[in-house]
Amino acid sequence: MPLFRPHPHDVLLCVISVLAGLVLWSLGLYTTTFRDLLPAWAALVPLAVMGVVELFRRTAPQPALLIGTAALIADQLTVGNLATVFMFTDVMYAAVVYGHPAMARRLPIVTGVITVVATLLSVALLRTPESVLIGVVTGIVCFGPALTGASVRYHREAADAARLRAEQTALLAEMDRKAAIVAERARMARELHDMVANHLSAIAIHSTAALSIDSADTSREALGVIRENSVQGLSEMRRLIGLLRQAGAEQEPVAVPSLDGLAALLDQARATGAASGLEFVLEDTRPAGGEPLPAPVELAAYRIVQESVTNALKHAAPGPVRVLIGRSGALLTVRVDSPYGDRPGPRAPGSGAGLVGMRERTELLGGEFAAGPAEPVGAAGATGTVWQVRAVLPAEEKAVEA
Repeated sequence: MPLFRPHPHDVLLCVISVLAGLVLWSLGLYTTTFRDLLPAWAALVPLAVMGVVELFRRTAPQPALLIGTAALIADQLTVGNLATVFMFTDVMYAAVVYGHPAMARRLPIVTGVITVVATLLSVALLRTPESVLIGVVTGIVCFGPALTGASVRYHREAADAARLRAEQTALLAEMDRKAAIVAERARMARELHDMVANHLSAIAIHSTAALSIDSADTSREALGVIRENSVQGLSEMRRLIGLLRQAGAEQEPVAVPSLDGLAALLDQARATGAASGLEFVLEDTRPAGGEPLPAPVELAAYRIVQESVTNALKHAAPGPVRVLIGRSGALLTVRVDSPYGDRPGPRAPGSGAGLVGMRERTELLGGEFAAGPAEPVGAAGATGTVWQVRAVLPAEEKAVEA
């Protein structure tokens, strides 16, 4: 608010106070009757000055308080006007409420000290019981408004702080909600990609083969594989839709893929990759009868193998694709080695999202992921370079929850 544009409420307060002071003066109602050094009309000067000061109580509290204090002292040299004193108490209150923080902190202390000093001096000099009233009046005029203003300001600042905290809490909640939505969308995207990529890759490979090779037997075989993968892909899509629609615990739980389904997964991969010269071998070295894996780890391991097999069907050179599953204490190791090199025949396009999804699944569980060319390890008779996908996942429930 500009300095020379008073608040409408302050203008109204000024007009009412000055009019009340004029009425009191016209009726001869003065605060004192023994100060006759100046004529009675002299009391109107401090009243007018205090009225002007009242206009700027909110926009310029510090200058208003200084000028108002001078006007109050001048009023004490005249017959006095009660409206002038009341306007000063309001200016003192406004200085604490609207002034800068340092002034708001100091005024209650300063006015409190002035009240105590005025009481002690009046008692020491006058030595009458009525002298105590001087200190009481000083406290009412100075200390009381300052203390009231400090209390009002404190509650206003506390309310502003509470409102700010509420806004920040709402903002953080909105940010958490958006982050949760983004994370859920990413999870759904990974799940959708992992479920249908294998089937769509097989469809793409065999449809390309059927189009490029003019043979009735080849086309019939390719159409059979395409139909099988289409049906299975549709089933997987329906499972995902059922999972998304599941709203409460009263509904039937949807089955989640586990490592027990790797054999069926590789059987399907063998049928799809036979034409490309790919062989799929599963080596599960986990001890029999061991503790079950946490559901998130089980699903992540299955999806990593599924995506690795899908990538092998798309890009691997002819040869064996080895899937190795092992568990050592609190760690589950998943490794897929596929032949690395040029591949003849049709190839399905890749987007690169598979590696990103596998890495995200692993890191969300606090595991380690690596993918790239490597020398074959632990495979009898294996030679040459392989493309190795390796993930190490926590195999204990508490590790996953942490």
